Amino acid sequence: MSLWYIILFILNYRKGFIMKRPTLHKLIFSILLFAISFLALFISHKSSAFADWYSSTIYPLFVSSIGRFFGIFPFSVSEIGLYIFVILLFLSLIRMLVSSIYKMYAQKKNPAWLGYGSSLLLLCGYLFTIYTFFCGINYGHTSFAEKYHLESGQYTLAELTSLCNELTDQLNALSDSLDRDSDGLADMGKDLQDRARAAMFSLGTTYPELSGYYPQPKGLLFPAFLSVQNLSGIYSPFTIEANYNSAMVSYNLPFTICHELSHLRGFMQEEEANFIGFLACVNADDTAFNYSGYLLGWIYATNELYEVDYDTFEEIYNRLSDNVKADLSANSSFWKRYDSKVAEVSGQINDHYLKANGQSDGIKSYDRMVDLMITWFRSK
Repeated sequence: MSLWYIILFILNYRKGFIMKRPTLHKLIFSILLFAISFLALFISHKSSAFADWYSSTIYPLFVSSIGRFFGIFPFSVSEIGLYIFVILLFLSLIRMLVSSIYKMYAQKKNPAWLGYGSSLLLLCGYLFTIYTFFCGINYGHTSFAEKYHLESGQYTLAELTSLCNELTDQLNALSDSLDRDSDGLADMGKDLQDRARAAMFSLGTTYPELSGYYPQPKGLLFPAFLSVQNLSGIYSPFTIEANYNSAMVSYNLPFTICHELSHLRGFMQEEEANFIGFLACVNADDTAFNYSGYLLGWIYATNELYEVDYDTFEEIYNRLSDNVKADLSANSSFWKRYDSKVAEVSGQINDHYLKANGQSDGIKSYDRMVDLMITWFRSK
């Protein structure tokens, strides 16, 4: 910001010019921020080479510095920051309204809303620039599937059925070896954040694109904020934090944390984050993580099977052990509590956001993880 003021001073040669027209300068600077951000996004979406270079050389520097700094805090800084932002915005709007009414009756020039509006626009410019360089550019780089020759394609009903059966066998074998709570539900244990980071770091030895430093993931202090939106986790580009819904049924947590951490390696496509979360869990030397990965994979795969062959889906579901069925039932009950108009609107917003960033399937892109799983099982 100070550099901008120096440039203005050099260009205008007039003492006090900067302070005399702060509103104009805020508007100009806002336009520059938006222009730079849109240009960077345009280039990254047109040139995967640029996005690949940025994601592998520049973005990791932010993760290891800014992400490391905010990782020091035991709570989600982005969550607390959002609450503070909303409060301050509300107070600023009240102040603007009062000031505008006063100036109107006092017949003063330059209505208050103009100054507040330029400040708000400048703030939006800053936030959009942060989003662009800490998130948006990454949408343009070469996909994980393409990098590791796991490009998804057409699959047959027989392959989908085979995948569902394989996942069912894995779940039944794992379900009896897990600790369970007083309600009979799978208990994922403690220190999930550190175990998830270890799982991702281990996966990085097989897939170098996933290697590197991972900041501490954060469970929200008020997870209902995500629950009412039907969200299990969210990546915050403003603090480079991987946040997750800590209120969910336990088996969701390892998979979700690994999914969000994958975004910190620059993989923003949701189906790929899902697949990376799956790989991290099933390859971990951790039974609870294995169970979480296979169960989330089972849910996505059988949802597809349900749509095309209900009878086969029912047969496979009936093969599940009672322990697995109990976990699924508890998860269904949890999310039903939050079915509302808010969740519907949130889903629509997320759908438009994903489509705007090149994911033409919108929220359905999460389900494309099944394509990648089948391709991966083929390779095995």
